[in-house]
Amino acid sequence: MVIDLSAVPITQGTGYPEPFRAAVAGRSRQRVGNAAGLTNFGVNLTTLKPGAQSALRHWHSLQDEFIYVVSGELTLVTDEGETCLTPGMMAGFKAGVADGHHLINRSGAIATYLEVGDRTLGDRADYPDDDLLALPKAEGGHGFTHRNGQPY
Repeated sequence: MVIDLSAVPITQGTGYPEPFRAAVAGRSRQRVGNAAGLTNFGVNLTTLKPGAQSALRHWHSLQDEFIYVVSGELTLVTDEGETCLTPGMMAGFKAGVADGHHLINRSGAIATYLEVGDRTLGDRADYPDDDLLALPKAEGGHGFTHRNGQPY
């Protein structure tokens, strides 16, 4: 299926609870995988304004992730440190590997990348720098809790 990118809505915002929402201000996404009708994995064309970040640093228990830089310059932050990514560079994050990661746009220009992730049910996301977990809900999706299990 051919996708007309101009017809794919641009979404902003996050499901993160306060006080974590500000961390991703300046991020927008076009859910191109949904536009293609994909159900087993998602593909987003994500844009980060200067100073914005992709997410809080996190890792997934069951879901793999992959990114491909389309334009601009991004800093990948992992447990090992920081790596500058430029157009054509890629990174992957295997499910179950406790290596928190995220991208930060430290440049003065907009940066765009493709993010690909699977939709394995029952996934849990851990945010090692924050008092935050994303836990699966019985009815699907996930909810955010403190590390002690108390809901936000």
